[in-house]
Amino acid sequence: MSESHGDRLKRLTMRSMRRGIKEMDLILSAYAASNLAQMDSAGLDRYDALLEENDQDLYQWVTGQVAAPNVFADLIRDISQTFQKQ
Repeated sequence: MSESHGDRLKRLTMRSMRRGIKEMDLILSAYAASNLAQMDSAGLDRYDALLEENDQDLYQWVTGQVAAPNVFADLIRDISQTFQKQ
């Protein structure tokens, strides 16, 4: 059964808020609230894949401690900019 667009947004938003570490909860929930509704299907696919990554790795990528893998580089840059505006 296929997931509707609205259900997908709800699932991704919830996964953004319920991470393993509080810092990533805050960073990704703010990003999701500001950006997911405007993303196309490919962008949502990329974000969904990003959510499969380890929180410690994500945190290091978002904060610039470690370079993000090329597949996520643009998305991480966008998340980092959202995070820095908070």
